[in-house]
Order: sequence, then C-alpha cells, then structure tokens
Amino acid sequence: MSHASRPDQAFNIAIVGQHGRLAYEALLFAASLRHHSPHFSGNLYVMEPQPGPLWSDDPRIKNPDVISALHNLGAEVIPFDTKHFGESYPYGNKIEMLNALPKAEPFVFFDTDTLITGDLMSVPFDFDRPMASMRRTNTWPVPQLYGPQYAGLWKSLYDKFDLDFDSSLDLSQPDDYWQRYLYFNAGFFFYRCPHEFGEKFLHYALAIRDDAPEELCAQSFDPWLDQVALPLVIHALGGARDTLPDGLIDGSVSCHYRLLPLLYAREPDHVVETLETIAAPNKLKKVLKGSEPIKRMVYQGRGRKARALFDQDNLPRKEQAIRNRLKSNGYWMR
Repeated sequence: MSHASRPDQAFNIAIVGQHGRLAYEALLFAASLRHHSPHFSGNLYVMEPQPGPLWSDDPRIKNPDVISALHNLGAEVIPFDTKHFGESYPYGNKIEMLNALPKAEPFVFFDTDTLITGDLMSVPFDFDRPMASMRRTNTWPVPQLYGPQYAGLWKSLYDKFDLDFDSSLDLSQPDDYWQRYLYFNAGFFFYRCPHEFGEKFLHYALAIRDDAPEELCAQSFDPWLDQVALPLVIHALGGARDTLPDGLIDGSVSCHYRLLPLLYAREPDHVVETLETIAAPNKLKKVLKGSEPIKRMVYQGRGRKARALFDQDNLPRKEQAIRNRLKSNGYWMR
C-alpha cells in the first residue's frame, strides 16, 4: 500500500528546538505553519535535546514564554537524549531525535530555520519513497588533485554499505560532475517511519565518522556528516531525488532561509510578507522581541533596509558575496 499523501492524510512534523536562536526560529516556524496550513491535521513536534555529558550547558529551551507560545500554536515539546553527537556536532540532533518520534507514523522533518509559505497539505508526499532538499550546492566532497574524483569518492561509501551505486546516478549529468551523484541538503526529509529512517541514519553517520573508507581520508565531515549519510539512507530505503514535484518544498510551500539577513537579502517577496505577517500579532511580538535578530530585522525595519541593497532580479551568484555586502553595511546578524 502506498503512503502517497492525500488531503485527509495525517503526518507529523518535527523540528529541533533548543535554548537560543533555535527556540525563536521554532516559534516562527509554528506560526507560519498555522498561518499557511490551517488544515494541517498532524502533530507539530519541537524536539528538544536534554542535558547530558555531550553538552557543556543545558540545551533545553529556558524561556517559559517561548514554551507557552509554542503550546498556544499547537506545538508539543518532546525531549530526546543525545548519546552520540551533542555540542561537538549539533547537526546530529536531527539524526538522534528521530527515535523519540512516534513509531510507524509518517513524518516530515524541517530545519528550524524554515518558514511554511503555502499549504503543506497540498504537497503529495509519498512516504514510502523518501527524499530530501534539492536546494543544495556542491559542498561535499571536495575532490583532491591526485585522489579519487566524485565517482570514486561516492562509490566508496555505497560499497561500504553494500548499496547499488549505479542506480543512484543521474545519467543526464556528465560523468564526474557533482550533480550526477545523489546529494541533498538536509533541510528537510520525510519517510513513513522515523525509527526505521533514524536507525539507518545513525548507523551510516557513525560508521562514516568513525571508520570512513580510505578514499575519503582527505575529506572533511564537519559540518557535512549528515549530508554525506543522508543520500545513502534515502537510496537504501527506496527513495530518490525526484519523488516530489519541483517547486513546492523550497519553493511555493516552504522556504529554508537559514538566517534572517539572508532571508531579507535574497528570498521572494511572499517569504518576507509571511515573516512580517506572522510576527505582527502583539501576543507573539512580546515573546519574539527576546531575539535580537528578530527585534532588529523585523520590528525595527532593518531587514527592509538590508533588502534594498539587492536587486532581487539580479542577485550575486555566490552566497558569500551576499553575506559580505550585508556585513559591510552593518546588517549581518546570526
């Protein structure tokens, strides 16, 4: 039986929330979900890492007003334990939290720095065929002059886990061009069971971190480890790069903005309008003002001034150029 999404189908959403920036981003995410997807019928889980030896400070959300605002928006805060990554590799949260989600219930994970900008229930998720974000750049691997190139580097991983390498290739792309190989941004992914997905994700990530194939000796896994393991997980579970129509996630229905100055600099008007609309109600404004970037960029209008530095139809090709222009004009905040 296929789990392709139907308008009446329930699925859960998981994001990670912890003390600091992510707590406020979780609030923006929840508000944007309620605003644009009023018919979303699943649960919104804010996954919260618990204190332990892998954190030097307590990572839990400390501000009671943030927690109460999340509850008012229908979100549930769910604790999870960090046994393998923690502070040294916070991206590992998205791997370790999967086990704390309800077993055998379809889920969609989003990075917390995401806004829902359209009706999520209109997205035809096929929960039997996972996928992740195609809004990615060629960040990993970095082929060395005398070492294996893309094909050799990626194949070493497929071989390590007994996966079929050839069936993962996009043959419309030239040999040894990065897009020929399955690679995603880990900003969102989905599947029919978080435990099944999480078990593989954890197994692959730890095996790559602790015992990488020799071919990868010159490659860096920080911060890329989650994105190195993710395509292998998706391929192993029968997913692919095209199980969703283009233009919905990372398009009309969601935006992974990463940081507010980048949102104002380069995202479409409807994303900026979503941010400013959901942040406007007084009840939420009181809480969101606790975040310096939200206070300055949204409420004090600095975001709009930053946006005016860029021609939306002719943005710099490289993100670094956008960051540099924001920094030199005093609009950079994290």
